[in-house]
Amino acid sequence: MAPSPTYSSSGSTISSLCSWQERLEEFCRDSQLMPPVFQIVSDRRGGRTAWSSRVTVHGQTLAARFWYDGKNLNNAREDAAERAVNWLATATGQSSNQFWGSW
Repeated sequence: MAPSPTYSSSGSTISSLCSWQERLEEFCRDSQLMPPVFQIVSDRRGGRTAWSSRVTVHGQTLAARFWYDGKNLNNAREDAAERAVNWLATATGQSSNQFWGSW
């Protein structure tokens, strides 16, 4: 059974199962900001390549905290999106719980 949706102060419905990328897009839409722009970056490490992501939103570029194997590129985007959501919530003086409830 899916959890019940939570409601933001703007009245839009966001499921607690939304990805960080979806939450970031919703935050930008609700705040009338330009959509986030993701960039994938790589770093050759010996015989392997490590992958990460950056996201630019509201004039700020935030990097994912971690590097990932190529098959986990979505995790890199999620990591960067989570950082961006938390930064935006702080920069706009709003609690992220105000938008997505407590999980």
